[in-house]
Amino acid sequence: MEQTSAPLITLIVAAGEDDAIGRDNALLWKLPQDMRFFKNTTWGMPVAMGRKTFQSMGGRPLPGRFNIVISRQPDTASDRLPDLRHVDSLDAAIAWARETNCREIFIAGGAEIYALALPLADRVLLTRVHAEFPGADTHFHGFDPEVWNLVSAQPFRKDEKHAYDFTIQRWERKTAIPADK
Repeated sequence: MEQTSAPLITLIVAAGEDDAIGRDNALLWKLPQDMRFFKNTTWGMPVAMGRKTFQSMGGRPLPGRFNIVISRQPDTASDRLPDLRHVDSLDAAIAWARETNCREIFIAGGAEIYALALPLADRVLLTRVHAEFPGADTHFHGFDPEVWNLVSAQPFRKDEKHAYDFTIQRWERKTAIPADK
């Protein structure tokens, strides 16, 4: 069956109130409910990420997904794994994802990849962690709520497993992006 339209491009990101997303190539929090959301949402889909993000996840492909690592330093040896592909640009990642005949491609970071993908994105799945992280060295810049419609927001309260309150938000672009993106 041939894909009739381009897949949606969705950024999936967790950021603090100050847009912090990491420090020293690691997340700033442990939120098991958010991790379940990420897994369930991206399951069976292409997930594109930068090399540092891939390394921060142990340098192994996420199970049950088509993993696309964007890096100027291609690692063709690991491309022998069936669910892992290294590419040299975001455009190449999107092109490869289209070949999977998927309905959606997820962009999972880091900051540079998010910045490149945000102008192309149809949707942003943003877990807003309700705290600020002054020690962060990586941020999710450029997200302008004026360009997006908030479609849903599911709040979660901190508890024994979650150190922070957070809200999983779904944003969709107000104006459509041309089909030749």
